[in-house]
Amino acid sequence: MTGLVTIVGLGPGDPRHLTPAASEALASATDLVGYGPYVDRAPERPGQRRHASDNRVELDRARFALDLAAKGARVAVVSGGDPGVFAMAAAVFEAVDDGDPAWRSLDICVEPGITAMLAAAARVGAPLGGDFCAMSLSDNLKPWEVVEARLRAALAADFVIALYNPISSARPWQLGAAFKIVAETRGPDTPITLARAVMRPDERIRIVQLSEVEASMADMSTVVIIGASTTKLIERSDGETPYVYTPRFYGVKP
Repeated sequence: MTGLVTIVGLGPGDPRHLTPAASEALASATDLVGYGPYVDRAPERPGQRRHASDNRVELDRARFALDLAAKGARVAVVSGGDPGVFAMAAAVFEAVDDGDPAWRSLDICVEPGITAMLAAAARVGAPLGGDFCAMSLSDNLKPWEVVEARLRAALAADFVIALYNPISSARPWQLGAAFKIVAETRGPDTPITLARAVMRPDERIRIVQLSEVEASMADMSTVVIIGASTTKLIERSDGETPYVYTPRFYGVKP
């Protein structure tokens, strides 16, 4: 087959954080496929066809992109952040796994991007400086019992935890439930970073203690970073937002 599918990570939002390789993939594509707001973020190219769709049709979007490529198109499937982190790369390969056997002959590549937790961490310091994990709090694709079990396991292992998809109008209670679970094992002064729309014009970042955090402080554009027992704040004399970091050592300094 002569077509190509490139799954492109657009990064957190600031065009300066789009990789050169991702820019080249966008520029050379005959067709862009993706969730509407992400397609809108991609630079427009003369003659390039743009196919925007709703947020909850990932597999349909992936199949559409693969079908275009099978007909000879050079398709860029766009995702915010990194396409391999709770995004379109897995959906495309799932479609290939379960779909037309001919799709397995397509040239498919993934261009990485800066994912939300890395962009958020960079804004506040180095909260991911020790061991960490990332979880999606959405129970759209897995039962809440699995989400809760994984959260408890990560807390027991004392990871810093980055929560993606923390809350939405259709899922209003999960983040509050997660904070209650966190409070069972983490201290009340545990730093919680709530980073919304990182590196976009409407960016908003808050650092609050676990005892003060509320689910209403987040939305679907927020990534929540829960500190480990070793995560620290560095207060700043100018009254600005403190730095947050997790030491590389655990327990006793070397």
